[in-house]
Amino acid sequence: MTLKKEKDLEGLRASGRILVSVILALREKAAAGVKLSELDELAKKLIQEAGGTSAFLNYKPEGSVKPYPANICTSLNDQVVHGRPGKYALQSGDVLKIDLGVVYKGYITDAAITVAIGNIPPEVKKLLTVTEEALRLGIAAARDGNTLGDIGWAIENHVESNGFTIIEGLTGHGVGFKLHEEPTVYNYGRKGEGLKLKEGLVLAIEPMVSMGTAQIRQNKTDDSYSTKDGSMSAHFEKTIAITKNGPEILTSF
Repeated sequence: MTLKKEKDLEGLRASGRILVSVILALREKAAAGVKLSELDELAKKLIQEAGGTSAFLNYKPEGSVKPYPANICTSLNDQVVHGRPGKYALQSGDVLKIDLGVVYKGYITDAAITVAIGNIPPEVKKLLTVTEEALRLGIAAARDGNTLGDIGWAIENHVESNGFTIIEGLTGHGVGFKLHEEPTVYNYGRKGEGLKLKEGLVLAIEPMVSMGTAQIRQNKTDDSYSTKDGSMSAHFEKTIAITKNGPEILTSF
């Protein structure tokens, strides 16, 4: 686990600004008829123009057989994370998770959004809203002197009180010098328990929520993870820094 100094936070802010500009452009472009591969190409172009590189391209996460072949992750409907952007054309009713990491001058930020394509049912809209609210509450709990359990409790309590389920086996993480650093940031926990948060700690907080089961399965074709019962899922993520003045969102959008 590494604590970041002010010069590191300056680099992470620059990385985060690039990430935010790209992910907002991807959100704008995501619509019925657009191929997932087109989103990947747009991300590649925009990141390169800004002087950065994708943190995901050629990354080999734990448990994967081969390095990741794309610039972003695009996960559809019951897919939660690590979906690959192929030739599939988006359709009205799809729920698309866009996950993006940016490297800029050695500093890495990570963020994700969930986008509704066209019309989706009210209960799915609620899923997206509750997941994004859970992220906001988790970030609010990420204060110097609090614990990882405080973050997890804030997320879990909001999700479950709204009738949804925290997905097991997928977590947030430290980030900054590497894409995945210590500590592991669980989306559940007890107040006051776990690692004590310190100034300089940079975290990717990312609630992943299901309308059904908490269990996941890994898809053999592309290493992505889907809900075991095929239920709809949502995912929101931001990179934040613990500061003496409270959490600073490094990927604010």
